[in-house]
Amino acid sequence: MQLEPKVYIIGAGPGDPDLITVKGLNILRNADVVLYTDSLVSEELVQRAADHAEVLQSSGMDLEQMAELMVNAVRAGKSVARVHTGDPSVYGAILEQMVLLKSQNVEYEIVPGVSSVFAAAAVLGAELTVPDLTQTVILTRAEGRTPVPDREQLRDLASHHCTVALYLSATLAKKVVKEFLEAGWSEDAPVAVVQRATWPDQKIVRTTLRNLDDDLREAGIRMHAMILVGWALDPSLVDRDEHRSKLYDKTFTHGYRKGVASHE
Repeated sequence: MQLEPKVYIIGAGPGDPDLITVKGLNILRNADVVLYTDSLVSEELVQRAADHAEVLQSSGMDLEQMAELMVNAVRAGKSVARVHTGDPSVYGAILEQMVLLKSQNVEYEIVPGVSSVFAAAAVLGAELTVPDLTQTVILTRAEGRTPVPDREQLRDLASHHCTVALYLSATLAKKVVKEFLEAGWSEDAPVAVVQRATWPDQKIVRTTLRNLDDDLREAGIRMHAMILVGWALDPSLVDRDEHRSKLYDKTFTHGYRKGVASHE
């Protein structure tokens, strides 16, 4: 694969090195410089970089240092793989990097990855949008040291009573529970938490809003966790044939299948 002298911002996926996209892996295997988020990206994945590649960890660098490194590499005619965890467009802090790259007239390309929210749903065996139950997923986080806009307070978002995926919120479990209860949720609402989804040391906790904080404390989960709240996370759904879609209903007509009239 012939790469251009530019920055490729790649989503590495949630942890399992095989969950990077084919395109992302091809770029990683051919890039001249690999700059990766070493606290979150699998070392096994990074080992697939080209033998000639300069492989660097970003954890000890500030924004300006990373940008200077990438700019200098591209100006020297090199390709740069900037490897982020999950999908870079969700809490990836890539906009600030793109701003500095653009200010130096350095070209970049974003390659999507598998976000932890979808990896968590997969390991839980859950569908997040269940017919007649919920058709909406909200991706957000609880407000901690970094504020969220007033119109995006968790209580207001939770008032929609759909599936809610919470990033970066494991240390704020008490606040999460309070906001959901104030939005009218039942204490018995299902919650599933996946820490380090798809990693060898992955942890899964199934609980309720009532017990969320206690169960996370008991499991020792305070970081690198996806919290999923909503009735779509009810594990008993797979034991009940109650929520069928129209897509595969034999009476439902669409462009690729003629409906069969019901005789009931």
